[in-house]
Parts: sequence; structure tokens; C-alpha cells
Amino acid sequence: MNQQASEYEERILVTGGTGHLGRDIVGQLVDGGRRVRVLARLPGDDPSVEWARGDLSTGAGLRQALTGITTVVNAATFSPIAQRGSLRLVDFFKTPSSVDVDGTRRLIDECRHAGVRHFLHVSIVGLDDAAASLPYNKVKLQGENLIRQSDLPWALVRAGQFYYLLARLFASMRWMPWWMLPNAAMSPVDTVDVASHLIDCVNDGKLGIRDEIGGPKALPFTELAREYLQSRRLNRRVIGFNIAPRTAARLGFTEAHGRKGVVTWQEWLATNADEPKGRVRRTPLTPAPFVHSRRGEK
Repeated sequence: MNQQASEYEERILVTGGTGHLGRDIVGQLVDGGRRVRVLARLPGDDPSVEWARGDLSTGAGLRQALTGITTVVNAATFSPIAQRGSLRLVDFFKTPSSVDVDGTRRLIDECRHAGVRHFLHVSIVGLDDAAASLPYNKVKLQGENLIRQSDLPWALVRAGQFYYLLARLFASMRWMPWWMLPNAAMSPVDTVDVASHLIDCVNDGKLGIRDEIGGPKALPFTELAREYLQSRRLNRRVIGFNIAPRTAARLGFTEAHGRKGVVTWQEWLATNADEPKGRVRRTPLTPAPFVHSRRGEK
């Protein structure tokens, strides 16, 4: 897909476009002069994009949203753990599949009907049959497999844990005087860097498995916690313990291999405040105007 074709013909649909990553994707695409449509259960009124009312979990509005679309960036997901910012017993047994599996299947079918020429799917690092022990990881892997087995012209990008989710998790632990945490390493990353990588993948149009993306440096989970506490001027004792690599992978402690972001965890912490305590949303938030952020900017 050459640049001239993208300028004059390409129209991009972003699913999950009102979420943290989705907003960075849309903002950067708009900054680049691209024609962007956002699928949302609750459309906003930002005139810089086209809005399409639709819902992956039910399939409502998908066919209309894909009319005239040449490229899809599927950044939609639903994780109660991520929304809540904490892990509960129920999360070890079940997680909703209505978006990541059923919604992906519906989207594939409608993209085939619409003749979409480039389907870019966003997933998470470390997924395989052995490592996908958490139900959320299992549904993400099922969604990936639907993409891989489809006859769409697809591409797949796996990303590390997002910084904002890590901060949300640590914020939920503030009440604990001692933090018992594994020493396993992981590669969290800023959503701005992930969006930049995804847009590069849109621009070059290459298909198949693309480079993973993580932060500039993989760090032990204990070190990430200590840097969070230092930035928030909190006095908590972090006690590390070792776990087997296989166990670490099954719990989501995985390093990303491939592209590295430029925004460090310390830089992100210095420019971002903790969000309000999370809870699982059953209704969509009202979309706000897009802030067009480039790599490394906030």
C-alpha cells in the first residue's frame, strides 16, 4: 500500500477508538491527515473523525460502519481486570468473550463482506497454549487464532502491558504496607508508542505477524513497583520472591521482543497522575475530543 493510495483512497476504521490506546491511534492518524472512522457504542461529536454507532459484542451497526472502509485497526478489547485495576478470584475462572472472541468473529465476517484490504489486529505479548492460563489470555489467544485462520489480508501486533494499567494496579495496592511481588521481568509500554508502531504498520501495509512492541527496557516487577512508589512519594516495603519462568509466563510476566518504545516508565510516571479507582463498566463513557499525541508527547 503506497502513500499516494493511502492519501486518496484509504479510509480507516478503528475499533476501541475511545479507549486509551484507541484515542492515541485515532489522534495520530488524524494528525497525519488520514480519513478515520471510529466505531463506538456512544458516538462523540469530535468533527476530526467520522463516527459510526456500533457494538462488537452484539454486531449492531458493523456492516454500516464498514461501508467504504479499506483498513481496519482492531484495538477493541474487554478485560474486567484492566478496567478494575485489580485481580479477583473470579478472574482465574472466567472472563467475558463477547468482544475479544465473538466480536472478532463478527468483525472478520463483516470485513470479508466489505472487501477490507488490510486488517490489523492488536493483541498482547506472551500468548501460547501453555502460557494462556488466565481466562483473559485465553480469549485473547482465541481471538488471535480467528484472525490467523481467516482469509482476510491480516496483520497482527502484540504489545506489552500498558503503563496506565500498571499504574492502576499499583494504585489499588496503596492500602497495603508490604508488597509481596514476583521478581519476574516484563516490558510495559506507553500507549503512545504502541499507537506509533501500529500506524507504521498501517502505512507499510505488510501482512502477517509484525514485530511485538514493549517499553525501552524490560524490568523486574519489583523494580517497577519501587519506581512507582518513589514517584508517588509513598513509603511501602517491596518484598520480592522468585517464581519459575513457566509460572511467570502463565501469569503474564513476559518480555516483548521486537520494537522498543521511547517513553520510559519513570518518564510516564512523571507526566501522568493516577486515575480514579477502577471498576468494571457496563455502559460506555462519553467520548471526549481527541488529543492528538505524537510519540513521547503528552
